[in-house]
Amino acid sequence: MEKLTFYALSAPEKLDRIGAYLSERLIRDVGRHRYGYVCIAMEALDQLLMACHCQSINLFVESFLKMVAKLLESEKPNLQILGTNSFVKFANIEEDTPSYHRSYDFFVSRFSEMCHSSHDDLEIKTKIRMSGIKGLQGVVRKTVNDELQANIWDPQHMDKIVPSLLFNLQHVEEAESRSPSPLQAPEKEKENPAELAERCLRELLGRAAFGNIKNAIKPVLIHLDNHSLWEPKVFAIRCFKIIMYSIQPQHSHLVIQQLLGHLDANSRSAATVRAGIVEVLSEASVIAATGSVGPTVLEMFNTLLRQLRLSIDYALTGSYDGAISLGTKIIKEHEERMFQEAVIKTIGSFASTLPTYQRSEVILFIMSKVPLPSLQHPVEAGRTGENRNRLTQIMLLKSLLQVSTGFQCNNMMSALPSNFLDRLLSTALMEDAEIRLFVLEILISFIDRHGNRHKFSTISTLSDISVLKLKVDKCSRQDTVFMKKHSQQLYRHIYLSCKEDTNMQKHYEALYGLLALISIELANEEVVVDLIRLVLAVQDVAQVNEENLPVYNRCALYALGAAYLNLISQLTTVPAFCQHIHEVIETRKKEAPYMLPEDVFVERPRLSQNLDGVVIEFLFRQSKISEVLGGSGYNSDRLCLPYIPQLTDEDRLSKRRSIGETISLQVEVESRNSPEKEERVPAEEITYETLKKAIVDSVAVEEQERERRRQVVEKFQKAPFEEIAAHCGARASLLQSKLNQIFEITIRPPPSPSGTITAAYGQPQNHSIPVYEMKFPDLCVY
Repeated sequence: MEKLTFYALSAPEKLDRIGAYLSERLIRDVGRHRYGYVCIAMEALDQLLMACHCQSINLFVESFLKMVAKLLESEKPNLQILGTNSFVKFANIEEDTPSYHRSYDFFVSRFSEMCHSSHDDLEIKTKIRMSGIKGLQGVVRKTVNDELQANIWDPQHMDKIVPSLLFNLQHVEEAESRSPSPLQAPEKEKENPAELAERCLRELLGRAAFGNIKNAIKPVLIHLDNHSLWEPKVFAIRCFKIIMYSIQPQHSHLVIQQLLGHLDANSRSAATVRAGIVEVLSEASVIAATGSVGPTVLEMFNTLLRQLRLSIDYALTGSYDGAISLGTKIIKEHEERMFQEAVIKTIGSFASTLPTYQRSEVILFIMSKVPLPSLQHPVEAGRTGENRNRLTQIMLLKSLLQVSTGFQCNNMMSALPSNFLDRLLSTALMEDAEIRLFVLEILISFIDRHGNRHKFSTISTLSDISVLKLKVDKCSRQDTVFMKKHSQQLYRHIYLSCKEDTNMQKHYEALYGLLALISIELANEEVVVDLIRLVLAVQDVAQVNEENLPVYNRCALYALGAAYLNLISQLTTVPAFCQHIHEVIETRKKEAPYMLPEDVFVERPRLSQNLDGVVIEFLFRQSKISEVLGGSGYNSDRLCLPYIPQLTDEDRLSKRRSIGETISLQVEVESRNSPEKEERVPAEEITYETLKKAIVDSVAVEEQERERRRQVVEKFQKAPFEEIAAHCGARASLLQSKLNQIFEITIRPPPSPSGTITAAYGQPQNHSIPVYEMKFPDLCVY
């Protein structure tokens, strides 16, 4: 062998003839079953290949690969393993000269086939499979960085390589459940195809460029589909963890896009399959979020929300087609519910990894999808439409709650912008108690920035709140601006939420937590005063009971007021205020425990059936609180004013305004608009037809107003300047004449002590021209 090697190095032009001769001998020996000579010939080929790197080695390599192929075609496992080992040695050689015509198609096919070996002998089967994996690894190493070679990333190759590696990962996992004895374990680890397949897969994905990722991921998805591996989802999650940690971070969003597209493609598959894909997407997106995700963020949330809506439709209709026929696959509602929970969990887990600015965008995006009963966001009619709307609202609010959990933003104006807060608080006026609870919890998640939320999970009247160890910071300037802009809106919705007769214990706990967190996170002196007024107004709701609330709700409102005033009195640290609150609480403990949270917010509330005779000693008095806080620098005038919520356009969203409220509102408007001496016209009786006509008329009026505006805009855009100037001048003179009429009617000269001042001839005496009769220039009119 040494002489042959020396001869080949001395005369490189003879190398191809040496290779051809050895190849001829080896083919003959294989045919005659002379395997000893076969091994000698392959050893000679290997040593010559390792020693000679001259320019004429390409022809020798052709002979070498021909011999390797001959061995791989053999049915003898030892020859297959021998050929594979020689190919692996060749794959590790860096050739000096490129090859333009070499093909590895046969080797990819044959090595993939060896990876699926089903030999009867377990040990031989393991060796053949490992040889196949090593062979694929050699092909990848040899071709992946050589642009002149056949493109290993083509689908025809990837569809063989990737499933072969996954097959070994999958089946050895099953074998691992039958764990070997401790003595055999180290030896078995060396002969484990799963580890080798994983290493090869990682190497393959690590070498993938931007344009090759999709061809490598698609066979993974197809393999998981064909072998029904989404439902247990353990193997699928492991595969994608390997993928996400192996590829370059800047390519991770391509994998997410592939998964999203696959989820859309399986939108009519079983709920368990879709849930498995979503779980995998959750794990992959968390890893991808640490790298560059880019524009995939909103695309991902859009796809997940679309799948959520489809799942709701499937659960309601019971089929994927909307109509049940003989060939329709019946849908199991609990499986769809499981899928919906998986989607919501994925939305939350991915959002938690995003930076603040991206999470804010996601929050606005989800909120924009919530159907609201307004003109801008029409909801579906009918029984099915109402169910679909309700389920959609609940699922989207659940998603929003997941996204908002742990959201940290120092500026509340950024965390709760107007367009988001308006829509969220509009949702708080829904009849559904579950929806209202979600809204309260979402608000709490946004406002709680110091982790105080869990300290108010139970409502109580602690004598010393220092045991709670609250984290309190001074209200920042940005938070003060936020409260100036939105405080009345927040108070109004808290007040209306307290008046709901469908509230349960969770609602009152959420309301207490919201009031407490506003007092800690966003409170200045003005906010404290308004919150006290608000809670006293809630106490009045329980006392007067115009809403005909059940006994439990009235007792709960009394208890809620006691717990909050106990908290705020200790936060303000005004001794007289604390003393008054403490006195009322002690009085209630002795004579009316049903008005305290310790008796109301328990598993079996102890209530009083007679709440109409509540004495004043049981109540927190506004006059007393105003007096004690006014002496400490608080605005006593504002404290004396009872809190009255403002009526806004949002009230029509609640769908609960009674006929009596409509009549009283109508009478109030009429009383404001009619002159004092004008004869009062009796109010028209409100009937269903009247309301229907009013709705139709309002739509017609809106259409007329819209058309009038369009005509005005068109006139100012197209009319000549002289016509516009004349029109404005006419309006100015008309305005001046109207003003003169108004002043003539309403303003009179001041009376003199002796009555009307008259001249010598009995005519009224004229003084200088009054202001209201002066002629002002047109500019002043404008």
